[in-house]
Amino acid sequence: MTAGRAGIGALFTRQRLTILAFAAVFLVIAGKAAWLTLGVDPERRTAVVRKAHIPRPDIVDRNGILLAADMPFASVFAEPYRMIDVDEAVEKLTSVVPSLNAAKLRRLFSDKRRKFVWVLRKIGPDLEKRILDLGIPGIRVMKEKRRIYPMGRLAAHVVGFSNIDSKGLSGIERFLDGAGAIFTASLINPSGKDARPAQLALDVRVQHALRAELQRAMRKYKALGAGGLVMNVHTGEILAMVSLPDFNPNDPVKTGALKKDRLNRMTAGVYELGSVIKAVTFAMALDAGTARLDKSYDARFPLRIGRMKINDYHAQRRWLTVPEIFIHSSNIGTARMALEVGLERHKAFLRKVGLFDKLRTELPEAARPLLPRRWTKVSSATAAFGHGFAVQPLQGATVIAALINGGKLIPPTFLKRDKDAAEVLSRRIISEDTSRKMRYLFRLNAIEGTARRAAAPGWRVGGKTGTAEKVINGRYSKDHRLTSFIGAFPMDDPKYLVMVMLDDPRPTAETRGFATSGWNAVPTAGRVVARIAPILGVKPKLDSEEAKKELARWRKINPDWNVPMAVAAKGAVSGAQ
Repeated sequence: MTAGRAGIGALFTRQRLTILAFAAVFLVIAGKAAWLTLGVDPERRTAVVRKAHIPRPDIVDRNGILLAADMPFASVFAEPYRMIDVDEAVEKLTSVVPSLNAAKLRRLFSDKRRKFVWVLRKIGPDLEKRILDLGIPGIRVMKEKRRIYPMGRLAAHVVGFSNIDSKGLSGIERFLDGAGAIFTASLINPSGKDARPAQLALDVRVQHALRAELQRAMRKYKALGAGGLVMNVHTGEILAMVSLPDFNPNDPVKTGALKKDRLNRMTAGVYELGSVIKAVTFAMALDAGTARLDKSYDARFPLRIGRMKINDYHAQRRWLTVPEIFIHSSNIGTARMALEVGLERHKAFLRKVGLFDKLRTELPEAARPLLPRRWTKVSSATAAFGHGFAVQPLQGATVIAALINGGKLIPPTFLKRDKDAAEVLSRRIISEDTSRKMRYLFRLNAIEGTARRAAAPGWRVGGKTGTAEKVINGRYSKDHRLTSFIGAFPMDDPKYLVMVMLDDPRPTAETRGFATSGWNAVPTAGRVVARIAPILGVKPKLDSEEAKKELARWRKINPDWNVPMAVAAKGAVSGAQ
């Protein structure tokens, strides 16, 4: 009985072992079948590999318009050690993709020590299918994602671009990979499969209007380049920024993204902004109490400091009040105001408003200011009117925004930000009373001074012009210049700042042979304002004599773009041409 039970036990043991063996074989076969089903087409024996991908957020404008996104694509690679007939593989591939280098592929495929060779990156589904249909052993397809930019060149310098491996190389794309890593991480969903979009302060409607007008100005005045921006003066948000020439981030290499003239002029370059900087000197002197609106300064003769002689472009040869110095852009009067404040206080104020330091934003492309080596009486006098030191254009615009927004310096941002968050980051640099005086001077300059051609009818523009000689072969040239204009609207309650900059504009018959800011950058800014003000919800006012004069001036300056008073009064101007 005992022996029978032992035999039965042994039989059960053998059965269990047999079952386990069959199960193991079945699992191996099932695993192989699953691999073939999911990874390899059984007819072609060509693997389709899915590459692990860390979610990269889409980039959208402030209204949710898509600026950058990942799209699925396929990439073809070879495993030479698996290939049977190299010549046949090369012949088949080049028959489908003639642009492939046959000799190079043959050399790479012939090296059986190689485990991996790229053949084609980021191809569409049609080409992927044609290659898979070739059924070449050792040719496989990897599923990847490619970064695309639906708006093309429109916001190239702000959005930036990434390389074929989806690594950000410039602009916001680089920010998302580098300094903005924490911001990027905050956008990724816990599942890790996708990410919420990175929302910029940019408004593509405003961006389009600014870019179109800058392109028009470049052609009209035969400028080498142009730049501009639109900023919310109460939040520091950059609603638009353009630098021309630009590039297409979908194909940055072929469209010249790496060329010297394609740098972001607004942040990566530093320039002498000329008389635009006079606004900073006026704010300093008014805030220090050394100047008053009713005070006068002697501008009858050139100002001599040692061997240096400071003269005026629009020389009046008389005593000028502070408002007259501003609207006539007097170098003499501005230099006297700075010298009256004193060297140390002048330096301290420029440092206080940030013009001695590199401006840092989300864009990694940022240049450091070029300052005088020694701060002397001469350098203080010339710096007062923007000669002898250079800053980022965005940096200059940021300071001007503070002079008119009530006196608070707000760090600029390319990400969407509300007013409360901006208030926390702001710091006072001048009093509210000084800011009111600066708004008066800016508006007066657009009515009676060098900024008259910025008169966008009904939108109460104010601003300051700047014309700076360019340095050619180490010396200032009177024939080559950088013209700029920084203004804001509506000046009775400023909301938006506009900056326009033209690199070496040439005189034309229309400008009567002049090439200074008032003849090119200023009217360009006026057209920008007229296009974007309705978009931004700023209503025109044409019920005053002053506004009617501006409308008449507008029609004379812009005969190709008429703004009927009745339509403008209703705020229905579209700005379309």
